[in-house]
Amino acid sequence: ISLDLGTNELWFSEIDTAQQRLLPMEPQKLQMEIGAGPRHLTFHPNGKWFYVLNELNNTITVVKKDVKGNYKLENSVSTLPENVQKANTAADIHMSSDGKFLYASNRGDNSIAIFAVNTENGSLNLIAHVETRGIGPRNFSLSPDENFLLVANQYSNNVVSFKRDKKTGLLNIVDQIKAFSPVCILF
Repeated sequence: ISLDLGTNELWFSEIDTAQQRLLPMEPQKLQMEIGAGPRHLTFHPNGKWFYVLNELNNTITVVKKDVKGNYKLENSVSTLPENVQKANTAADIHMSSDGKFLYASNRGDNSIAIFAVNTENGSLNLIAHVETRGIGPRNFSLSPDENFLLVANQYSNNVVSFKRDKKTGLLNIVDQIKAFSPVCILF
């Protein structure tokens, strides 16, 4: 699956292992909601659905297969707190390996949105917003053991570490370090 922010579409391909190339699937494209701007996606561990983070309208769209095996847009939820007035763009998205929690970053509001995932149908329930303690949370990542979530705040030049509660999905500040214009965190 490829995301095309410019055309506002998802593009589907499959790997031809014999010829070592990508081949378009049918249908090849799926149009997103007007003005969405797909940026990143993450799959649920069960493989039944995935979540598209939309940069321009600050939403997450649940995408599932229909009875014919074609992908369809299920529903979208906002990544922002209610009544946010400042300009914002969504930046990054990650799923916990148990499939119970989904996290998304907001640049402008400078927060991480935390969602509980309904493991029966994939629907999302917003449970909290946590301030990133910086400006421009471009990227974030769960530690390999998923006990921590680290945020790269690009415009305030800091990386912030949060302790993650695996039962509730909630985050608590631990510490921060200075880093010049951090844009990616890899473990």
